[in-house]
Amino acid sequence: MEDFIYNQHDIPKDKWRYGFRSSAATGCGWIATYNALRLLGKYVKPEALIRSYEQQIPLINGNLGTVLFGPGLWFRKRGYEVKMHLRREDFDEAAKNADASILFYRWVKKYKYGAHFVAVRWDETGFTGYNTYRTSQGPDYLGKSLSGFLSRRKYFGAVLFTIVDKQ
Repeated sequence: MEDFIYNQHDIPKDKWRYGFRSSAATGCGWIATYNALRLLGKYVKPEALIRSYEQQIPLINGNLGTVLFGPGLWFRKRGYEVKMHLRREDFDEAAKNADASILFYRWVKKYKYGAHFVAVRWDETGFTGYNTYRTSQGPDYLGKSLSGFLSRRKYFGAVLFTIVDKQ
């Protein structure tokens, strides 16, 4: 059984293709879903997860990454309770009361623009992210506040999906 995926950039370019591109380039959405499932104690084969995401929007097929609502729709379709949070000031409390969360945010760095999905969990020490940075080699400590993490990194346009396992 596969463990967490800590760094999508470590995935070989020919493994787990997402549309016509590598998961290393555009796979953060399905990887956040995979890691959130691992946080929930569940497992799905990456190939099956990728296929389900490629079918969400047939003409795009993952070539541009995952659509914003993709992870929430994926979990909801499978019977999980999913809530979407748009206000940063709500993120911490919402994530603390969820079984797992997926954080989406946008970034700009040296004239490059991007977006990223990260699976997140809370415990008494703070928040931990999975597949957070290009340099991640394991779980990443994000701090006591998701809002604080986003502010420190100058990330914007953030959305939090909280997931509760009702099964």
